Amino acid sequence: MKKVLVISDGDVGTHFIQRISETYTSENVYYIVQTKAEKFADVNPARFKFYEFDPTSLYKLANLLKMEFIQVFIAMDSYIEIENTIKNIRAIKKQLRIIVLNKGTLKIEDTNVVLINTNELIASRLLDYLPNVPVIAQNIGIGEGEIMEVLVPFGSSFIYRHIGAIEQKNWRIVAIYRNRKLIMPSQRSMIQPNDLLVLVGEPAVLKSVYRSIKRELGQFPEPFGTNLLLYIDMNIVNHETMRASLRRAVYIHKKFKHDLIIKVVNPSNIEILQYIKEFRSSNIKIEIDYDSLNIKENFFSDIKKYHIGLLIVSKEMFADNYVRNVMYEAHVPLLKLSDKDFSTLKDAALILSNNRDLEKISSTVFDISEQMNLNIEIYNYMNEHQDEKEQVLEHYSNLATIFSKSIKEHEVSENPLNILREKENFIQLLPFTKKLIKRRIYSLLSTDSEKLYHKLDAYHQIFIPVQL
Repeated sequence: MKKVLVISDGDVGTHFIQRISETYTSENVYYIVQTKAEKFADVNPARFKFYEFDPTSLYKLANLLKMEFIQVFIAMDSYIEIENTIKNIRAIKKQLRIIVLNKGTLKIEDTNVVLINTNELIASRLLDYLPNVPVIAQNIGIGEGEIMEVLVPFGSSFIYRHIGAIEQKNWRIVAIYRNRKLIMPSQRSMIQPNDLLVLVGEPAVLKSVYRSIKRELGQFPEPFGTNLLLYIDMNIVNHETMRASLRRAVYIHKKFKHDLIIKVVNPSNIEILQYIKEFRSSNIKIEIDYDSLNIKENFFSDIKKYHIGLLIVSKEMFADNYVRNVMYEAHVPLLKLSDKDFSTLKDAALILSNNRDLEKISSTVFDISEQMNLNIEIYNYMNEHQDEKEQVLEHYSNLATIFSKSIKEHEVSENPLNILREKENFIQLLPFTKKLIKRRIYSLLSTDSEKLYHKLDAYHQIFIPVQL
């Protein structure tokens, strides 16, 4: 049995003893010293020994300290009495660990004395109730933020998502509290508004997850970035395509209300450069790179420099395998422009695949369709894996109800690509996954609609990185 000494005087000390008595204590025996005895209900006499005397008396305290205690807790109101009590303990036990409740500016120069500041404790607890501030477990693990609880607000991009559809790399959702009840999550568990999630993972990762959970719709291109980048390589794109790309990028820039950066590399035509410079304004910046030796390095530098959240390129540039690989590595949404007019767009088309990637990008899909005033249409190829698809459809249906956004589902018996090729006035939204960066020749015999994205080259497409 481990012996613990508790020296108490005042309301906090009394409350502390009561809390100890309510805690499972089979391995500890508590010796309670009080200047004025208090009665405690339902206390196990085999585990609690009570004494009534003044701990500043060395004679009385010395008799008790003949026993071997592993720790001492002091919760007293008077600083002088605390200091004298510690002095008495040190006269007998030089290295005994002492935990002291410090209600103000008490200072003890002793490496084996731990001061618990009440002001810091209260401030920390009040901080837990502030909105948009993560609650971090301070007394569990290493206490650096590897355990966090997050309240999922109404409007979060995480609501009505299945746990199995959330990519949890270096972090996990280990518990859900709903209506003050604990739920141990499974892959099919769905997150609901006002759920309290308990997260475990690397502190830096959890901070990013926290921001993602708290993010509401209507902020695109955030959280990927804040600005738009139109990237033009004059060695790849013809002059007419450049002019059209500029007009369409400016249109998108006005829709999303973020700054547009126009980056030109390998400049080779003075007339086109002059045309591009005419677009310069307070929120449209133009940068011309006359010495673009390392495209990848310069590209990533621009994304970081301008905090880019949406890349805009022509279909000719996206068709270049090297460029496509570089842009995939950037992990930023990409708009691939076609020859069609943006102002006539009415629908955002999604093709339901056999994986859960469409659920993972749902918040961005709703964000884009809301800001561009587009209807959402989902094409469900009725072949197999319908269980997975039903969960994705359920997720989109729930989000549509919350955000008052209409969704139209098309159950089709033939390849949706063939149906969409007969349709006008739409933009396709799809996950930007690794399978899209392979050379097109390898997808010719595939039945995967995502690998065959180039079959809809004649239409605008937005490729969204698979996020949390």
